Amino acid sequence: MLALMEGLTEAEAAAILSDWPVWARADQLPPPGTWTTWLVMGGRGAGKTRTGAEWIRALALGETWALRADGEAAGRIALVGETLAAVRDVMVEGVSGLLAVHGDGERPVWQPSRRRLEWPNGAVAEAFSAEDPDSLRGPQFAAAWGDEIAKWRHADATFDMLQFGLRLGAQPRQVVTTTPRPVPLVRRLLADGGTAVTRSRTADNAANLAPAFLTAVVGRYAGTRLGRQELDGELVEDRPDALWTRAELEAVRLTGRPALRRIVVAVDPPAGSRRTSDACGIVAAGLDGDGRAVVIADATCEGARPETWARRAVALYHQEEADRLVAEVNQGGDMVAAVIRQVDGRVAVEMVHATRGKWVRAEPVAALYAQGRVRHAGRFTELEDEMADFGLDGLSGGRSPDRLDALVWALTALMLTERSEPRVRGL
Repeated sequence: MLALMEGLTEAEAAAILSDWPVWARADQLPPPGTWTTWLVMGGRGAGKTRTGAEWIRALALGETWALRADGEAAGRIALVGETLAAVRDVMVEGVSGLLAVHGDGERPVWQPSRRRLEWPNGAVAEAFSAEDPDSLRGPQFAAAWGDEIAKWRHADATFDMLQFGLRLGAQPRQVVTTTPRPVPLVRRLLADGGTAVTRSRTADNAANLAPAFLTAVVGRYAGTRLGRQELDGELVEDRPDALWTRAELEAVRLTGRPALRRIVVAVDPPAGSRRTSDACGIVAAGLDGDGRAVVIADATCEGARPETWARRAVALYHQEEADRLVAEVNQGGDMVAAVIRQVDGRVAVEMVHATRGKWVRAEPVAALYAQGRVRHAGRFTELEDEMADFGLDGLSGGRSPDRLDALVWALTALMLTERSEPRVRGL
């Protein structure tokens, strides 16, 4: 292809370079048929964002390869991301986002204060966040792009509101780009007869990725459960030997939060103090009026220095008016207590030591879930991912289950240790 382009004029070469169907892989082009939802499932760096951006660009500009059944361009478009910041940073301004895939003469104008893109031909795209499903009430669209739906906080509610707004033209359509997780909305779309699915792996886009990434990340995680999900774009269901299933975790979820007593914040410090160390697990839980434990917060720090995670743990302690801060001190010993007291010497700290393996310590906590004695006040995606992936040999990717460790310490302190009963707190 490059050899053929040598004899072209600059304008002709630019036209070919901007012709997405010429360069795209088959999985990056819309499938044939009368689908309503195009579900693009792929690994990290597989080109999902570019796929969504190019399709939206073509719809807005009326390019024939992307047009709907009525042959019309999409004049009004919805862009929905995990947060408004994600829409801006990834879908609009990202290296593979909408601004990047347009040529100079066709590029839309991004108006951050109005959360909208306006093309020279009059097409408009509005930005929405999955944190606010109700913001989708009222507007109507001919097309939509939803990015990373497996991470959406209010996934089903947001998606449902979006469907009510897809009502312009003869056949409104949407593209959904995501690294798959076995969450209800992904399962729902896969089971829907109106969904067309394309799949891609990180390796499929190797030519556009840094060699160091391919060596360090792909080489390390290839073949693992985490790698199958994050690199190969597979929908990895429950691990057979896991202590928790995703169905069980969905069943314990609460809407809202009850009044609580005896609140604790549990901390599982990392082994090192470098930014490359494991995360510091920080989880808060309390007891409701019926004596059940309720998980209320996951404030885990990734790769933070001791003073950073200590400040975060102490802040959560005060925010929740907790009775104790429970810290595991197998790693760090006196340093853990010292750094917490340095942040705030008034905190009631209890040091705990792990004398048994992680699986053995987690088993009685899993039994509490099975007995219906634990609830989750909301969705804790990263924590629940660790729970559903925790088997006899730990997490499938070899990572440390930092969030899960903190959860185990919190629920052990609340439910498996004899304590006095402090005051009840209303909300």
